Amino acid sequence: MAHPHKKAAFRPNLPGRTLGLNAKSSGELIRQVERGFSFNALLDLESRSGVALSEIASIIDLPPRTLARRKSSGRLSSDESEKLLRISAVFEQAVDLFEGNRPGALKWLTTPKKALENETPLAYSRTELGAREVEDLIGRLEHGVFS
Repeated sequence: MAHPHKKAAFRPNLPGRTLGLNAKSSGELIRQVERGFSFNALLDLESRSGVALSEIASIIDLPPRTLARRKSSGRLSSDESEKLLRISAVFEQAVDLFEGNRPGALKWLTTPKKALENETPLAYSRTELGAREVEDLIGRLEHGVFS
């Protein structure tokens, strides 16, 4: 049983490591989403994933003018942050599938899949339901179930 006064350790299974987040609990991560991530989280995902900023912005439905405003203000909205976290989580799971091989994960994420109606896993992740489908596909591949 955990000591009630001890601080929780960083949980590496929480999504967000490619965004530079270091939430120690789900509750802390939820609060970070509600506050809105720093614009730097978007830049962190770009540099760590190899996906162009313009493509990430398109997937999370962030038009160029809004992107410029967010860059100026330094903060994303909670809705944009939640979408960014979703894309980050999918990327992180793909990297895990490829045992840390980021270029391999990126190639997989940007190649159309029959199981996803011939869309790329990255594009399919633009909605919560689509991201769950991609995560399900990753899970099947991890367990040797061909899709």
